[in-house]
Amino acid sequence: MISLRQRILWAGLLGSAALASSGAFAQTPAPTTAAPAAAVAQADGAAPQRKAHAEHKRMDPAKRLERMQEHRAKRLAALKDKLKLNASQESAWSSYTSATQPPGPRPDGQRMTRADFAKLTTPQRIERMQARQAERSAMFAKRADATKSFYAALTPEQQKTFDAESMHFGGHRFHRGGHHGGPDAQPAKG
Repeated sequence: MISLRQRILWAGLLGSAALASSGAFAQTPAPTTAAPAAAVAQADGAAPQRKAHAEHKRMDPAKRLERMQEHRAKRLAALKDKLKLNASQESAWSSYTSATQPPGPRPDGQRMTRADFAKLTTPQRIERMQARQAERSAMFAKRADATKSFYAALTPEQQKTFDAESMHFGGHRFHRGGHHGGPDAQPAKG
């Protein structure tokens, strides 16, 4: 997928080439190949990210889930190390990590395909979407309550650490590409 920046760059290069070939800039020497080479170099820099993303999408869902769980476990271990929890806070940590565990596969093992969803009437689709939204709201409320309870068990210094780390831990998806982060949003690292 070509990013917006690359599209703009290519559109500018093509527009410049069209103007140059039309004679509008006949007294100006032809542009060198440095600009297209720079565009290609910039595009190649994003290629490993695109390739990794494409491989992730094609990965077997079970393997992808396993990889995500491993990544989450590493992040939680790092957070726990930074918080330097004492023995009295361990039960609050256990409650927090179990309550914030992402949901696994659907219990019935069935996931509605796009084709099945397309067969539903509009009111049936709306009901399905409302039910799913209610499920997500309930999961969010459970996670929010668990986070607040854990946060209350922390010392003020630990709370500062948790505040700083939770911006990176849970908020990384909102900064990618500047979406939902406002004008000061920074792209996610990694």
